[in-house]
Amino acid sequence: MEQQSGRPGPPPGCPATGSTRLYGPRFGAEPDTYYEHLRDLGPSAPVDVAPGVRVELVTSYDAALYILQNPAWFVRDSRRWTAWNEGRVPADSPALPMMGYRPNALFSDGAAHARLRLAVTESLAHLDELRLAHLTQRCASYLISRLGTEQPGRAELMAEYARPLPLLVFGELFGCPPAIWDRVIAGISGIFAGTAGADQSLGEALGELISLKRSRPDTDLTSRLMQHSANLSDEEVLHQLVTLLSGGTAPSAALIGTAGALVLGEGWHTDLPVEDAVNQALWNYSPIANYAAHYPTQDVELGGRILRANDPVLISFAAANTDPRLAEHRERLSAKAHLAYGAGPHACPAKDAALTIAVTALETLLKQLPDVTTRVPFEDLDWVPTPWSRSLVALPVEFTAPAAVPSPERRETASPDPRSPAPARPAAQQEPAAGPRPGLFSRFLAWTRRSDQGG
Repeated sequence: MEQQSGRPGPPPGCPATGSTRLYGPRFGAEPDTYYEHLRDLGPSAPVDVAPGVRVELVTSYDAALYILQNPAWFVRDSRRWTAWNEGRVPADSPALPMMGYRPNALFSDGAAHARLRLAVTESLAHLDELRLAHLTQRCASYLISRLGTEQPGRAELMAEYARPLPLLVFGELFGCPPAIWDRVIAGISGIFAGTAGADQSLGEALGELISLKRSRPDTDLTSRLMQHSANLSDEEVLHQLVTLLSGGTAPSAALIGTAGALVLGEGWHTDLPVEDAVNQALWNYSPIANYAAHYPTQDVELGGRILRANDPVLISFAAANTDPRLAEHRERLSAKAHLAYGAGPHACPAKDAALTIAVTALETLLKQLPDVTTRVPFEDLDWVPTPWSRSLVALPVEFTAPAAVPSPERRETASPDPRSPAPARPAAQQEPAAGPRPGLFSRFLAWTRRSDQGG
């Protein structure tokens, strides 16, 4: 319960253990209050990231950097997790999809990590920045063409732009047929929404993609992973794809949304480049807020607290980036010194690509809708209440609706001239029964083909 005046009372938690509950509506609304309280307890403090799931959360920038850069003492393999091995973590815990072991580079150490990461980084190295920017522009243009279809001049940018855009981009990068990628989109979206069976659906769709690339390899990211000299098994390829997809889409969507809210808000200086808004979002609203579970290989003393061997230690990228001790050094730090993309051997291998997608998405939006503005002040926007990410729930905007020129997607079904007689149709060509509506990726590719054909 908050105090009636002055600083709010301590965040909710467990009085017996002193842990803080790092989830729920109050945390989503005021995470900085939580981080301020936790900093008073030292460079790390116990928190609950879900009911029955306790971790040590690192809020200090220096301590976070120390752990991220010391793989000998702090490892990532969550099969070490004591509470899980002892059956003290609920089997249906929402923390398990984020912390449970997967055979990918993120949860591996030593030689296994080096092998998997090399396959990922060398496959990503083939991405051309100009091609990626052009692809992002096309995806952005398609989504912008759909804005305002429900209510002219109004849209909700998180659902209609920020979230679908990275999914479209990755579908092209993975070289995935539309029918399969529509299912991938449904699966990954279901995972983040907590939909039952979404994980299995995603795995089945990606398994079909891998089978297809075994028989018909190409120059896409999926094929390059499969052709890499590390000789990844199909299961390993699948898990690297899941990691790239989950780590590259949801955080990018959050970054596009938050930076967009900043640059479209009343307080933004219009002469500043979009990159400034993106960097501000990465520093102050880290899309991946609290993650990267590490497991001490032995008991470690950190700032007066003992981090027990094989108990999870999470990094609060959000708290570390806003550590008050950094304030006096921020002027001298590089704009990229934030920890939003991690650090050390497990730092995000695709951060340059992520920045290209975010910056291009916002630049394209501003170019095609130059008068777009937010309908809600930045300080009144709602944020998701999970501990893992810092993402807007919604970003309502308004703009001058463009002239009503049919998009390539609609031109085939445009109404005929009322003065012309209706053409006769043979019985065999009568309108077929309506089937399931094509998915997002199918609609985008259809729009792209018509656009390339000039209408």
